Amino acid sequence: MLPKLAFWLCLFTSFLALVSDRVSGDADFESVYEFLREDHSGKGGDSNKKYFHESTFHPHYDGRFATKTLPDAERRINLTALVKSYLATMKDLGAETWLMHGTLIGWWWNRKILPWDSDIDVQMTFDSMAFLHNYYQLYVFHWTHPDIPGGRDYMLEINEQFDKDNENNRYNAIDGRWIDMQTGIFIDITAVKPNDEMRAKGQLGALKCKDNHKYNESDIFPLRDSTFEGVDVKIPYEYAWLLEEEYTKRALTKDEFEGHKFNPTSLEWEPIKGKPAQYPNSRKGRPGNLRGNGF
Repeated sequence: MLPKLAFWLCLFTSFLALVSDRVSGDADFESVYEFLREDHSGKGGDSNKKYFHESTFHPHYDGRFATKTLPDAERRINLTALVKSYLATMKDLGAETWLMHGTLIGWWWNRKILPWDSDIDVQMTFDSMAFLHNYYQLYVFHWTHPDIPGGRDYMLEINEQFDKDNENNRYNAIDGRWIDMQTGIFIDITAVKPNDEMRAKGQLGALKCKDNHKYNESDIFPLRDSTFEGVDVKIPYEYAWLLEEEYTKRALTKDEFEGHKFNPTSLEWEPIKGKPAQYPNSRKGRPGNLRGNGF
């Protein structure tokens, strides 16, 4: 009996040593995940100061989790599940977040994702970002969706430079991501924080992001309640003014774009026969960037 017990104790000790070598308490993402899938991120050509690395085949995919883009129909289903899971999770965790940029344009028109878009843009308070970094960094959330058999795992990853404000900002404008671990699509999260430089000059409510967007507190707060893709969402208080400032007034009125025309009866962007969307799955342009594409 004792020899058998000694054998199993020895085997168990060896197993623990193996596991401790593979995964330690301060292991980074690469050391844990590298043996599971080939990496198609573009980090080989990026600065070593950059935290997030987009895929080699499309700027709106994480190459650690994908090898190619999704077909258009699948992309829309998965983006919808992505944003629903994010909004519900952030609400459960008490993180203060809201729609912004191209995603806010989609909300403006029909409370949905723009059909040609391939990512989601949101903002978050700096305090909420710090909370998530401290307690949920690299945390994986499993969600069930009626349109996705078996559900889906989503990983919350916070840029380790999110609280740094220096010359490396241009490499790390994105402070966090909510990533679909099956398809590689993601939500870009940027933190909004006090703009100390402008406040020292007398602009007491000045705010900023590391992507060079600057605001006043009254532009964003108090946040408004609304819905997006059928779930509860927050939007900035001065949403129309913010969109006009970023994309010009035409973004709120031009009803034909990217091979689609907005139908005011059905409240849907409908494809125009013979005019396919130009950039749904390409590195050539940023879907939703209406200023740079004709507005």
